[in-house]
Amino acid sequence: MRKTMLAAAFLSAFTVPGIAFAEDAPKADAPPPPYTLTGNMTLASEYIYRGIGQTNRKPAIQGGIDFAHSSGFYVGTWASNISWLSDQSSAWTSSSPGISAPIEWDFYGGFKNTIADDFSYDVGVLTYYYPGTYPSGFVSPNTTELYVAGGWKTVTLKYSYAVTNLFGATSPTDATQKASDSGSYYVDLSGTYDLGEGFGVLGHVGYQKVKGAKGADGSTADYTDYKLGVTKDLLGFSLGLFYVGTNAKGDPGQFYHNAFDKDLGKGRALFTISKTL
Repeated sequence: MRKTMLAAAFLSAFTVPGIAFAEDAPKADAPPPPYTLTGNMTLASEYIYRGIGQTNRKPAIQGGIDFAHSSGFYVGTWASNISWLSDQSSAWTSSSPGISAPIEWDFYGGFKNTIADDFSYDVGVLTYYYPGTYPSGFVSPNTTELYVAGGWKTVTLKYSYAVTNLFGATSPTDATQKASDSGSYYVDLSGTYDLGEGFGVLGHVGYQKVKGAKGADGSTADYTDYKLGVTKDLLGFSLGLFYVGTNAKGDPGQFYHNAFDKDLGKGRALFTISKTL
């Protein structure tokens, strides 16, 4: 479900031969550069990924760097603070060590291009890495997904397939009941619309299939999530206000109920402020 932010701010202050930063406008008579290197920074009221809270209702600071070639090839990295892994420590006995994993660090690469004027495609691989310390026998949350996406104008349909265990998914009461080593997937339909004057609207609906893992009551971990909101460009920043909701099973004993008695998929508002460097 991405330190990086300091690197993005540092890199944006320099010009690298053959590479153009997002804010660098090429001269009118100059050909476009073959490479671009851009950074991004976000402050969010909460880190919510695929509708599920990652920071236990607390704010998140996030950022990344993307390198793109004019051929369509790209690589990038992104990071965010998280708490969902360390939140599980209270569920372990005093004789077991806790979890210290405060960061999600993602690495991705792929190829994207356009077909005609309105159609596009994107294929790639994404690894979610959670550096930290874990109790003996804890299922690794590190996850790798392959993805393919097709776009028409500002609407995108994307399919992501996990070739590893999905985020170390286990039953809330039985750590040996983990998700299958592969086979989980996520389908995402998203769209945006420009309202003019710097305003925009965003809509999203997704379906997460978690293969193999269940809640203590036998309920599955599969769910549908959605997101609706508005954005506004202001003084070089992008402001976003959204409502995020799911039908994920988050009651006591179910898969998305955490150790702090919170339903991680419960509907709530999300506010973000972002900057491209």
